[in-house]
Amino acid sequence: MSNRDTANVLWFDELHRQDVNLVGGKSSSLGEMTSSMDVPVPYGFATTAHAYRYFMEATGLNDQVNALLDQLTDYENADELHATCTKIRDLITSAQMPDDLANDIKQAYLDLAKRMGQDDPFVAIRSSATAEDLPNASFAGQQESYLNIHGADDVVDRVQQCYASLFTDRATYYRHKQHFPYEKVALSAAVQMMVFSKASGIMFSVDVTNGDDSKIVIDVIYGLGEYIVLGKVTPDHFVVDKQSMKIVTKNITTKPVELVRLPDGGTKEQPVPADKADQPVLTDDQVLELAGYVKEIEQHYGCYMDMEFALDANTNKLWLVQARPETVWSQRNKEKHAESTGDDNVVAESDAKVAVRGLPASPGVASGVVHVIDSPKDIDEFKAGEVLVTLMTSPDWVPAMKKAAGIITNNGGMTCHAAIVSREMQIPCIVGTKSRGKAATDVFKNGDVVTVDAKNGVVYQGKVAALLKKPAAANPSGGQVVVAEIFAPTATGVMMNLGDPDLAEKYASLPADGIGLMREEFLWTTYIHEHPLYLIEQGHPEKVVDMLADGVSKVARVMAPRPVILRLSDFKSGEYRKLKGGEKYEPHEPADLLGWRGASRYYDPKYIEAFKLELAAVKKVREEFGLKNLNVMIPFVRTVDEARKVTAIMRDQGLVRSADFKVYMMAEIPSNIILADQFNEFVDGYSIGSNDLAMLILGCDRNNDTVASLFDERNLAVKRAIRHLIKVAHKDGRTVSICGQAPSEYPEFTNFLIQSGIDYVSVNPDMVKATKRNVAHFEQRIMLDKATGRGLQDPTDYEW
Repeated sequence: MSNRDTANVLWFDELHRQDVNLVGGKSSSLGEMTSSMDVPVPYGFATTAHAYRYFMEATGLNDQVNALLDQLTDYENADELHATCTKIRDLITSAQMPDDLANDIKQAYLDLAKRMGQDDPFVAIRSSATAEDLPNASFAGQQESYLNIHGADDVVDRVQQCYASLFTDRATYYRHKQHFPYEKVALSAAVQMMVFSKASGIMFSVDVTNGDDSKIVIDVIYGLGEYIVLGKVTPDHFVVDKQSMKIVTKNITTKPVELVRLPDGGTKEQPVPADKADQPVLTDDQVLELAGYVKEIEQHYGCYMDMEFALDANTNKLWLVQARPETVWSQRNKEKHAESTGDDNVVAESDAKVAVRGLPASPGVASGVVHVIDSPKDIDEFKAGEVLVTLMTSPDWVPAMKKAAGIITNNGGMTCHAAIVSREMQIPCIVGTKSRGKAATDVFKNGDVVTVDAKNGVVYQGKVAALLKKPAAANPSGGQVVVAEIFAPTATGVMMNLGDPDLAEKYASLPADGIGLMREEFLWTTYIHEHPLYLIEQGHPEKVVDMLADGVSKVARVMAPRPVILRLSDFKSGEYRKLKGGEKYEPHEPADLLGWRGASRYYDPKYIEAFKLELAAVKKVREEFGLKNLNVMIPFVRTVDEARKVTAIMRDQGLVRSADFKVYMMAEIPSNIILADQFNEFVDGYSIGSNDLAMLILGCDRNNDTVASLFDERNLAVKRAIRHLIKVAHKDGRTVSICGQAPSEYPEFTNFLIQSGIDYVSVNPDMVKATKRNVAHFEQRIMLDKATGRGLQDPTDYEW
């Protein structure tokens, strides 16, 4: 072994990118830029993988950690995993670090102080993990980093905490799933001079939104960079053309808060002064200086790069604090190269063979490797970019669906769960292949490569490259073309349906008048995963309140001041049962679609305490977070007495209807229409769930392929019900909206709704712009017809 292999500490200028096995990806990259390039990197040193292994062996921790991991019988049990990992981290942080190792780290810190001419300099300590014999396994983002640390003892302590962070719940679970023995994994800590950041940001040498490698993308905010990663602040966005080195896009945002360092260590959030919040963080010269570094680093590494930078408050100097290869578009370009060099999976459009057909539930084209999943218990095996093939999805499938390139199901119609969720997340989806002749799960096997043409409801064998190529916009001048979208104001509001809070920022710029339907179920399946009564029994009711509030506030904050309507929980018993601990509390109902759901749960003594947690989360968002644009909606209210009972519970919990807090009700049961004059007393308005309403009026299960053809929201019985509800609601000053699929699918249905006087229509994000234009067109048509008297008359009698 060389001295480098047995050293406890190595300086950045002693390291190169091939030293991943010694110090992990982060430290080796910092070393590469320091030792082999002329770019500004804060100087420092890295503790080595050898040092970590020495620490674990000398303290006897290896045997103790192994013993605890051997006792961990179920990695899927979140409580068991958490308890074990907490014990391991406590063991590591409380162990006595060997004196020689501690002294080496302290001495390196003192030497750094001398080199920098400072006493007790502030440093950043960043974890950099790697795996023995697997230098490419760097486990990015799974371990801790610490900012604003100073003093030799504190540095040693934080290095030890970095060691412990190898055993967070997430990192331990990931290694288990990837079959990495923990003894093979080691951790390096990069200790580098702290930049007193007045601004920080992220840069890519490829436009990550579309893979355009002729562009450089730079995002920047005030203060420390953590708030970009957390999504707490929307950054200024710059795009630079690599060839001309000119800024071609500049989007300056409002940056209301920043995370700053404290003089004695640690960090805090503070508001950005109003006169500064809307100003560009960087000058154009600084943007171009950074772009120059990006170009140089990409050329040096020979691949697309993902970098982080900081602007020093004292010197106004730009520093590069991290660089790593970009993975997503690098991989896609490899796939493109495979196409051009004869990948066996790539087929010409003329040779493409149809494998299955189905209903085009969510438009788009995608290609990928098939992953057939029969049970939600296997969804953790699903990898990002694969094509999900299954019988049918339900709310607990959402984590896998979010990662899918495309989705294909045997069963279902245009209003099934897979269809609705895919449209919202804009993932190409084809449903009901079995009703079109072939069940997808019978045709495909894991590893097959397919192309999903969800615009036309066809799945092809292999990768049909021609279908995946987007036509380039014609631009004879060769310059940048910017087309401004203009949407006429409409009297009928156009709202948006949304479930996943992570998509809120992406869709916030759409011309929607608010969120007409935010489905709470997404939060349970994506964030919480545990049954509320189980959490109450375990002594953790606060988890429900905090996680619901966190998810809801993401949407309310980004949409403010536009209203957000949260539909309270509407799981069926079978869906609740799939949450952790749910078996104990949920009945086995033969037809749970018409069973214990919605309002009937809220006042039930068996469930009321769980419902109060939902209300506490709403109250927290409105009162603690100050997001008064949040309103609520009660689903599946069968009787007027249920409306009375539920709203009484809400009042008791401090949620009282007022000018700035509205309580709405789903209108999805015939009784809601027939007794609207009585329901009016307890709510501020209605949102028509046209899917369930049509199903219950027509007595037709929309998810049953045998009778799905009879399901039609445009049926006269449904239309008469809707017009009656609008008429009766308006008599008492109540509003009516619709959140079903019909306005998206059938423009003429939107016309009927507007003619009937509906107040809002709420559609999935992909249909907001089209619906906004349709509504404007139909409203103008009504005015023109009234002015001229020459408009076409609808002869249909919509009265009861």
